[in-house]
Amino acid sequence: MRFMIMVKATSDTEAGVMPDDSLMAAMVAYHEALAQAGVLLDAAGLQPSRAGWRIRYAGGRRTVTDGPFAESKELIAGYTLIQTRSREEAMEWSRRFPAPMGALTDGEVEVRQLYELDELPPGAALERFRELQAPQG
Repeated sequence: MRFMIMVKATSDTEAGVMPDDSLMAAMVAYHEALAQAGVLLDAAGLQPSRAGWRIRYAGGRRTVTDGPFAESKELIAGYTLIQTRSREEAMEWSRRFPAPMGALTDGEVEVRQLYELDELPPGAALERFRELQAPQG
């Protein structure tokens, strides 16, 4: 079971404010613990939305809009991707996530489970996805 722990953006993350040394140390320690437990798949911070874009699909057309985007509370500042044996294990790891903006600053993380291929409807397209995920060698 894979889960994504998403760090919600704030006005500071959108302004490009970097974490201080104590927050970086807490994040490193947490991610080291995940790695040592064998559950860490990936983790990264995201650049502010001004460096990104959105693509909206409507009426059969695509529209590209460059950032920045106004509602920082709807944006993601970073993520950690983990793989656990159960939802409960993922919840326990996410409870240990350091306060993402620092111990005394408001912040929020959201945790969502990823779909696994076995949960999707069978068909030719699903088999093509399986081939893409097969180990190369």
